[in-house]
Amino acid sequence: MPNIKSSIRSVKTDAERRAKNAPIKAALRNASRKVVSLTETASKEDAQTTFVQASSLLDKAARKSIIHKNAAARKKSRLAKRINEMA
Repeated sequence: MPNIKSSIRSVKTDAERRAKNAPIKAALRNASRKVVSLTETASKEDAQTTFVQASSLLDKAARKSIIHKNAAARKKSRLAKRINEMA
């Protein structure tokens, strides 16, 4: 535990920020996993609809600075590529 007052405050705010961001990041991972699993098993239309939802979550997270906007774009691009490669 830090001794400096500003460091103590930053530890507290870091914990609050981490607690706030963790469920959003978990939702992003779950949405991405769902799209990937649907690209392997289900129809292209099902994968496309879940991709739209995952894309929306990624955009919201980027807008709130939970993830970087380029990271959101990269993840969306990779998911879209998987869907486009489906037969």
